[in-house]
Amino acid sequence: MGSIWLISLLFVGISMLVSMQLKGKFAQYSKIGLASGLSGKEVAEKMLKENGIYDVSVKSSDGFLTDHYNPVNKTVNLSPDVYNGRSVAAAAVAAHECGHAVQHAGSYRWLMLRSRLVPIVQYSSMLVQWVLIGGILLIKVFPSLLLIGIILFALTTLFSIVTLPVEFDASNRALAWLQHTNVTNVQEYPKAKDALKWAALTYVVAAVASIVTLAQYILIYAGNRRN
Repeated sequence: MGSIWLISLLFVGISMLVSMQLKGKFAQYSKIGLASGLSGKEVAEKMLKENGIYDVSVKSSDGFLTDHYNPVNKTVNLSPDVYNGRSVAAAAVAAHECGHAVQHAGSYRWLMLRSRLVPIVQYSSMLVQWVLIGGILLIKVFPSLLLIGIILFALTTLFSIVTLPVEFDASNRALAWLQHTNVTNVQEYPKAKDALKWAALTYVVAAVASIVTLAQYILIYAGNRRN
């Protein structure tokens, strides 16, 4: 049990470092204005239009780096700094979120799978920690409870893994479009690519942490079975 906490703390630390680096990159590239002068909102609308998507709206949402695409109501939701910003960072984030809209329009299989997993993961995530704690405490008298917790945690791990190709593909679509349309010039494009690289790393760290933690719980369960 102690090893699980140590590993969890390790990945919390790594996650914090990556998050700090992402915020630093966003702040840095937010100060670099686009030669095209487009705002994040205008970049998003332009990318949607040029991909033949007319049923998705671009909206401003509260918060910092809260940008996301909602496939339920077909909205690209951009934080104020991105929505109103006319910087390399704003263009990169806006294009990335529109990349999800393009995925949705083309029924990208990984996005479709992740969407189907959302309600299941929402339900399992409410229970998983309590079930795992109970399973550890009662492992000698009720080992099946830990097994149930492992199954629930495996669902959240699967969601983290499925998220990776979704996020990487959205960034690839965004970068290809930014370069092809010259929304970012030759000096701005590498900075947009760097910003999206750090954003993607946050998902990689989360997925690896989930896989390692799941493996730890499985080893505990297997060890108890052997005893």
